[in-house]
Amino acid sequence: MPCRSEKMEGQVVGGMFRLFRNRLPRLRAGPPQDNRGEAVKEPERAQELCLPNFAGGQHFFEYLLVVSLKKKRSGDDYEPTITYQFPKRENLLRGQQEEEERLLGAIPLFCFPDGNEWAPLTEYPRETFSFVLTNVDGSRKIGYCRRLLILDEVEKRHQISMAVIYPFMQGLREAAFPAPGKTVTLKSFIPDSGTEFISLTRPLDSHLEHVDFSSLLQCLRFEQILQIFASAVLERKIIFLAEGLSTLSQCIHAAAALLYPFSWAHTYIPVVPESLLATVCCPTPFMVGVQMRFRQEVMDSPMEEVLLVNLCEGTFLMSVGDEKDILPPKLQEDILDSLSQGSDLQTSEQINEHVSGPFVQFFVKTVGHYASYIKREANGQGHFQERAFCKALTSKTNRRFVKKFVKTQLFSLFIQEAEKSKNPPAGYFQQKILEYEEQKKQKKSREKTVK
Repeated sequence: MPCRSEKMEGQVVGGMFRLFRNRLPRLRAGPPQDNRGEAVKEPERAQELCLPNFAGGQHFFEYLLVVSLKKKRSGDDYEPTITYQFPKRENLLRGQQEEEERLLGAIPLFCFPDGNEWAPLTEYPRETFSFVLTNVDGSRKIGYCRRLLILDEVEKRHQISMAVIYPFMQGLREAAFPAPGKTVTLKSFIPDSGTEFISLTRPLDSHLEHVDFSSLLQCLRFEQILQIFASAVLERKIIFLAEGLSTLSQCIHAAAALLYPFSWAHTYIPVVPESLLATVCCPTPFMVGVQMRFRQEVMDSPMEEVLLVNLCEGTFLMSVGDEKDILPPKLQEDILDSLSQGSDLQTSEQINEHVSGPFVQFFVKTVGHYASYIKREANGQGHFQERAFCKALTSKTNRRFVKKFVKTQLFSLFIQEAEKSKNPPAGYFQQKILEYEEQKKQKKSREKTVK
């Protein structure tokens, strides 16, 4: 998702932060001024991205970059190069400078993961996608990208002074990142339009902030989505194949979002660059997206127990074979019944809530009682009672599933956080747990009344 705008052939491409419900106002921006004198004969493909920092109170983004395909000095080959960076950092310590160089060195590769088959184009469909960079400590940086074709003549006609763009970007970056449900207002001056005020509101419930289930629903049937979910719950290896970068990144983000309130902690690459295709041979769990042009290379790679999903044809090219048997049958039926009832959904928010809801409910029914089985010491430190937790489930099929699930890193990381916290988090998942418990109480009350 672009964090900056470009003017192309008279049409404004507006920037949009998926963190917020409100769209940023349309802006017009040309290329960096120090590139105007370059004699570029061919149209140039460029890509915009920013790396947001999502912690409350932090910056909206760490960097805004323009990455362009530039012809190498030797030969006719092209390579992705950072042609604009905001902000330019000064006076960094040596360690900080080395970290920044590693980060900025990796970004062009993920902006253009198509391999080295780059050539001049006269037409190119604009694409929006995202990628993830994982640090050594396990923390992640997310890049939101907008790929488009920039024509030199258009750039010259519509270029705006960086003196106009810089204050807006600086103001945006320095604005306090809003807490869930809060709004921040920015002031921006646009030539010919005057001063505009931009209000950005962060959703109160943030678990679907960066997710769009539409692509996943268009590519796959409900039954297939359920099997992908089942594979992810047991932390297996999952590969998505698609032509478009946006389809890949949207579908893999959607698949990971189905795991809420748990978080995928293993290898996670929405779009794998050609040079990193060996990732699919990794023996540990992963969830990755690969462009369809590399399908044969993936199929020829030595892989075990992998679910290979063809998003173009809506098929599984490889599977373990037991995906339909991982989840309890009754709960599978509940999920499919709920998903099939959403024929009149209109907005993306409605679609997201409709798709996510049944999977959240699945976890409510299977592990929603976790807080009752964390015993605390006098200092507040909690200890999870795993055996008693599993025995509390009356359904044998649910208990059989949960005994496997509690051994995953998904559950372990979740329960470790719960052990540290003295009170259950007052989030969406806890809200659904309380609603479910209330429904059970009411059902018991009705049953007593009937007797």
